Amino acid sequence: MTWIHPLSPEAVEGGEGGEGGEGAAVLGGKAYGLIVLRRLGLPVPPGFVIGTGACRAFLRDGRLPDGLGAELAAALSELEAATGRRLGGAERPLAVSVRSGGSVSMPGMMSTILNLGLTAEAAEGLAAETGDPRFALDSRLRFLSGFAATVLGVDPAARGAAGIHEIEALIRERASQAVLDDPARQLELAVEAVLASWDTPRARTYRELHDIPHDLGTAVTVQAMVFGNRGDHSGSGVAFSRDPNTGERVPYGEVLFGRQGEDVVSGRSITRPLSELAGREPAVWAALLAALARVEGHYRDACHVEFTFEAGRLWLLQVRPGGLAGRAAVRVAVDLADEGVIDRREALHRVSPRRLDQVRTPRIDPSGGLDLLTRGVGACPGVATGRVATTADTAARMAADGPVILVRPETSPLDLHGLAAAAGVVTARGGPTSHAAVVARSMGKPAVVGAADLEVDVAAARVRAGGRAIPEGTLVTIDGTGGEVAVGSPRIVTAASDPHLDRLLEWADAVSGDHSPRSAAERLERGR
Repeated sequence: MTWIHPLSPEAVEGGEGGEGGEGAAVLGGKAYGLIVLRRLGLPVPPGFVIGTGACRAFLRDGRLPDGLGAELAAALSELEAATGRRLGGAERPLAVSVRSGGSVSMPGMMSTILNLGLTAEAAEGLAAETGDPRFALDSRLRFLSGFAATVLGVDPAARGAAGIHEIEALIRERASQAVLDDPARQLELAVEAVLASWDTPRARTYRELHDIPHDLGTAVTVQAMVFGNRGDHSGSGVAFSRDPNTGERVPYGEVLFGRQGEDVVSGRSITRPLSELAGREPAVWAALLAALARVEGHYRDACHVEFTFEAGRLWLLQVRPGGLAGRAAVRVAVDLADEGVIDRREALHRVSPRRLDQVRTPRIDPSGGLDLLTRGVGACPGVATGRVATTADTAARMAADGPVILVRPETSPLDLHGLAAAAGVVTARGGPTSHAAVVARSMGKPAVVGAADLEVDVAAARVRAGGRAIPEGTLVTIDGTGGEVAVGSPRIVTAASDPHLDRLLEWADAVSGDHSPRSAAERLERGR
């Protein structure tokens, strides 16, 4: 059996679905998307993918399947030849990313290891090649921290280890010096860790919430690193071809200059609006807009991409089509029909009748004597009222007695049970593509992120903002459109109609021939 497949356009010529076609079911959605990007002529770092069958075999037998080791060594040799670099080499070192990717998107639920292969010797080689020792050391520190936490299960921060030498000592304690010096062994251990992450409690919980079968398994995508943390003309971000909150046809997203992608999606950093890329890196901006137009044209739907630019050159790391809900999904469907990209019948099938209740988005009435606690960025439209919970565990417990609002500095996959239990979420840090925002949108829950003056004091079970503190359990209301967080239950207003929804329902009535008074969901269902 062949376990490893190239990230080449030919890998998908057999089709998009089953095992023989080597589509998303085998390659995972992430790798399949990268291959589509390559077929479109867009810049993707070279690499290979370990198929989902290896994950199923690994979880069944508790070890890597026979033959995978030899295939992994051969694929690595081919990647070294393609890049002119060597994993862990003293000169022109190759570093790789090792990422998960199931056939169905599970954002942030599984493991990723970046900068793998940057041994001490390779980091010196990278410093010499780039003339930037600080960048090389930052990249090695990131690798060591991620490797210790993800592969060895040791959180350096929890152990008080912040520097390279301290984290090396932790790795020696759990593994050995040989592992620190052997990039091939590091790669093998990283692959095992990513495969095992399919079966973690948070991943299983996410699949149960979204009705994803447990037996699909994850693929593992291995690619040559591109470094967003390499100086002022580098960075990382996430870009949508259309606004995911409104559906408007404008580029939307966020970017961090001089940082790697994990800093964007984790929510730990203060990101910048995507539009700032136009002024600082106009060539990257132009290339990104052209790429968004090309992928939207291919998928005939709104899309978003994760990207990195290194020394002024754009690279695409992931693409996902669709995934919008509520009024954004309705507007995109109607606009695409108006643009002639899809017909009206397909537009009707693009919107779920079950999600129409999210279209006429409620808002906090600003004229109703609002007791505003803080304001952030609206990341998922809607209004939610509930009692403040400052940890995921507390949210899950309190939710048994009524709605709660999870308030965190930022969220991580470990908070999934709290996000699932909460009616809405607020974070002090992060932007519209942070973990909290992405998961909230997938669940259709209102979210406010990046409330900069918000402080979450877990030990004291309270939050501070606007010069005052409120204890856990205080009733608050959040507006995921405008970003307001108010104390109490302010007046809520809902627009009487949505023009895009009205047009969509007119199309549904024309198809069904039924113009009798019915609910919006019934009208859409009859017209599909």
